[in-house]
Amino acid sequence: MILVSKNLVIGYENRVVLKDVNLEINEGDYVCLFGNNGAGKSTLVKTILGLIPKLKGEITFSKDISQRSIGYLPQHNDNLDNFPASVYEVVRSGCLNRIKNRPFYTKKEIQRTKEMLKILEIEDLENRSFSELSGGQKQKVLLARALCATDKVLILDEPFAGLDGATAKKLYTTLDKINKELGVTLIIVSHFIEDLLRHANKVIHLSQSCLFCGNPEEYKEHLKKEYLLSRYQTVIEGD
Repeated sequence: MILVSKNLVIGYENRVVLKDVNLEINEGDYVCLFGNNGAGKSTLVKTILGLIPKLKGEITFSKDISQRSIGYLPQHNDNLDNFPASVYEVVRSGCLNRIKNRPFYTKKEIQRTKEMLKILEIEDLENRSFSELSGGQKQKVLLARALCATDKVLILDEPFAGLDGATAKKLYTTLDKINKELGVTLIIVSHFIEDLLRHANKVIHLSQSCLFCGNPEEYKEHLKKEYLLSRYQTVIEGD
């Protein structure tokens, strides 16, 4: 178990965004966190990360997981496009949580940076300016940066937004490698799930509450039942 929530209510300044959030994420899961715009996906992520406090209920982490040990790749930020740093410097900055009050990086953190550059296959870019990279290259660099912060859990908020089909396909391959070979638990926020369902082993569907938490096959059956119920209600109301 990585984290469990029970009767969780979340929002901002006592304004409820999500309620009745009961879910469990286990070690090694590849989670699709799905919902339409405004469904509460980002609010849940910020609560998991400790960026906003929960309103009610419980959220519990396993003993070897803390909010500081979770890697996070936020939605695309245009302010980063002209970030004046090399690829190596951007990736290494993911280790900042590890150095705490030290004014320097240790050999261990430098080695971690090198390993992430290699795993993401961007070693040849390490001396390039981040601002000069393509969209797909920048996404890989930011993913490597997030991985420098964790070897346990990685949350990605809309990582495929703005990527063309070929670049998105490469990113899926990279994420599969991170999940299966490195054993990192992935939580991927999206409002497009058709492709993601081919990779994920768990679906969490949000819409003002947690509507579903289970595997993709169960989710497909859930959708069928919801569709049939909707059609039934339409026919009845039409009569």
